[in-house]
Amino acid sequence: MDYHLSKDNLPYKDQTDSIINAAIEVHKSLGCGFLEIIYKDALCIEFNSRGHLFEREKQYPVYYKDTLLQRTFYTDFLVFGQVVLEIKAKSAIANEDLAQTINYLKCSGCRVGLILNFGKPTLEIKRVVF
Repeated sequence: MDYHLSKDNLPYKDQTDSIINAAIEVHKSLGCGFLEIIYKDALCIEFNSRGHLFEREKQYPVYYKDTLLQRTFYTDFLVFGQVVLEIKAKSAIANEDLAQTINYLKCSGCRVGLILNFGKPTLEIKRVVF
C-alpha cells in the first residue's frame, strides 16, 4: 500500500502547509543540532503565536483485537484536531519513523501525519496519508 499522494491530492493541505511554515520558522531560528524537546518547545511558541489549535503529547489508547492494552501511546502533537505531527532531530527520517507514524494514524483515527526532522541543515519533511 502506498501512503504517499501526489501534491495535487493532499488532504488537509492548507493545515499541513501552515504547520510546515511554522516548523520552517523554528528551524531558521534554531538551526539543527538541538534535542527534539527543544524543537517541540519552540513549536509550541510558534503555534501559539499563529493561533494554531494543537495538543502536545496527545494520548491515544491501543487495542489488540477488541482488548484495550494497558499501554497507551503519545503523539508529539495533534494539530488542528486532524494532523498527527512527529518531531525528529536526527540524521534522516527512517523507515521506522514512517511505520511509527502510520501506527499513530491507525490508532488516532486521523488520516494525515507529518514527520518533521530538525536534525539536518534543511528541515526534512515527510507527509503521510493513511
